[in-house]
Formats: sequence, C-alpha cells, structure tokens
Amino acid sequence: MSTDVLDTAVLRSEFRLFRREPGGIFWVMLFPTVLLAILGSIPSFREADPGLGGLRPVDAYVPVAVLLGLIVGGLQGMPPTLTGYRESGILRRMSTTPVRPSALLTAQMVVFGAAALLSALVALAVGRLAFRVALPEQPLGYLLALLLALLASLALGAVLSAVSRTTKIATAVGSTTLFPAMFTAGVWLPVEAMPDLLADIVGWTPFGAAARALNEAAAGDWPGALHLAVLAGWTVLLTAAASRWFRWE
Repeated sequence: MSTDVLDTAVLRSEFRLFRREPGGIFWVMLFPTVLLAILGSIPSFREADPGLGGLRPVDAYVPVAVLLGLIVGGLQGMPPTLTGYRESGILRRMSTTPVRPSALLTAQMVVFGAAALLSALVALAVGRLAFRVALPEQPLGYLLALLLALLASLALGAVLSAVSRTTKIATAVGSTTLFPAMFTAGVWLPVEAMPDLLADIVGWTPFGAAARALNEAAAGDWPGALHLAVLAGWTVLLTAAASRWFRWE
C-alpha cells in the first residue's frame, strides 16, 4: 500500500475520531458563535460606540469570535490529543509500521484547522444574518490574515505538544496559554478599545496582530504589512521550535 494511501487513511481516521468528541466540536466549532450570539443579544452591543470608531460592539466581536475558534482548536484541542498518542505509545508503535508518525501530526493539524475555519465561517454567517454585521469588505486580505492566524495557532499548539510529557500537563499548559491568547485577541476588550500603548504591545503578539489585520480587512483595507509580518514571523519561529523539541516517544 502506498504512503499516500496510508496518509489518507490516517486523516480519515482522525476526522472520524474528532466527530465522536462532542466536547471538541462544541468548544472549537460552536462556542465562539454561541458567545457572539449571547453578546449580540445585549441591546447596548447593537448600538454604535464612539470608542470603537462608530462601530457597534457586536461588529467588533465578530473577528474575536473568528479568532476564538482558532485559539481553542490550536491550544486546547490538538496538544492533549497528540500528547495522549505519545503517552499511550501510539506514536512509537506507528514508527515500526509503514505509516509515518508525521502523517498523524499532519492529520491533526488538518482536522483542527478545518474545524477552526468552519467555526470562522459560522461566526461570520451568524453575525451577518442575526445582527447585520457587514461581511469583510476586503475578502482576500481577510482570508490571508485568517490563514496566517490559523498557522500560528497550530504552530503554537505543536510547541505545547512538544514540551508536554503527559496529557494532564498538555491540558494545563494549554489552559494557561489560552487566557493570554484570548486577551490579546480581544475577548475581554476589543483591540480597538484598548489604550494605545496596550494596543501597540498586543499588536506584537500573534493573535493581537491577527485581530488588527482582520479588523483592517473587514473595514475594506488591505491588512497592514507589519501585522502580516508579525503573524508570519511567529509562525516560522513556533514551527522551528516545535520541530526542534517534538519527540515521537
């Protein structure tokens, strides 16, 4: 059996396993939109806010909901799964078969990446249909920023998988990393509403840069080169770290 066929079989198996995990489906694919719907149901969130440049808070929270699915998938979904495979010896046993362990890593990234992108589409659709949030006026720039943010999130998840020896450690480290990531993405305070100094600092983090890039594309501008460069830089740095530290056993 060819390597490509085996890799495809691993990918299908991972998709089936993910579908059997209602918790993963909810937190990655549904929770961001549920949060958006709850916030959008608050009357004051549907009124223009001068502090947000005339945007309504619900308008500002759509990009946050988009990023939230990426963050949860990369930091809470993938690390415990990969660490569990290593802890139980699955990766070690795979290394003695024609199936490449790297195929499992790739499959995990594809599964959680696809779930995060679907979550983003659902958030955009609900924002538009339920709260009349305008769709991104620069769709290509928005897609580019979204894909770079996804790669950065998955790379960070790979690093957490690399440094975590057990599933419990992976879950704890992922949870610890999750809250700063959510803050920089604007979950508690949209980046547009942050003080200038804080917004500038947050802009150097992967999800802060992603939030600003998505906001620019949503408004019709091409995402700033600096924000895209920050995202690309973090992706390269985190990927290199994961490659150096990751062990199959």
